[in-house]
Amino acid sequence: MTGNLTHNLRSDARDNRDRIMAVAREAFAAEGLDVPMREIARRAEVGPATLYRRFPTKEALVVEAFSEQMAVCTAAVDEGLADPDPWRGFCGTVERICLLHVLDRGFSAAFTTAYPHAIDFAAVRDRAFRSLAELIRRAKATGRLRADFSVDDMVLFLMASGGVRAGTPAAARRFVTLFLEGAARPCPGSAVGRQ
Repeated sequence: MTGNLTHNLRSDARDNRDRIMAVAREAFAAEGLDVPMREIARRAEVGPATLYRRFPTKEALVVEAFSEQMAVCTAAVDEGLADPDPWRGFCGTVERICLLHVLDRGFSAAFTTAYPHAIDFAAVRDRAFRSLAELIRRAKATGRLRADFSVDDMVLFLMASGGVRAGTPAAARRFVTLFLEGAARPCPGSAVGRQ
């Protein structure tokens, strides 16, 4: 009898955790990171104590909620680095990352500014930024990317992409196109080149 009770409790706890994660991901993606913990508990149909027992801080919940997206983002940068054409690799990475950020408002905030002290998340994010810096260096070496382009410009781009409404991949692709045209090395004699 005790064995069955323990197994059921573990199953219930796992179900609660799965519901919390599903609700948190959905809420953060649609509404950003400002969704209160109590609201997440309510939507997941668990008590606040259950939520806080699993995730003692909002930072812990955010880090767990975005672990998969962080892996996808890191993989996008790695794919760009693996491309033998650095400019094409850079452009593809920008598009993949932009789509990920546009479709998930919370991830964009978590990736660019929020929760910088979450150790696991910060370490993975720092690795992604180091890889991105290398991708940028390679794209510059082709002469196709502006010489003054930096990782900070990518952060600015990702922050701006948050303004593109979630669920609109076509708008995200247009935004990427405009961004890449601006990031490309200006033609000599153009108005942009004279500024």
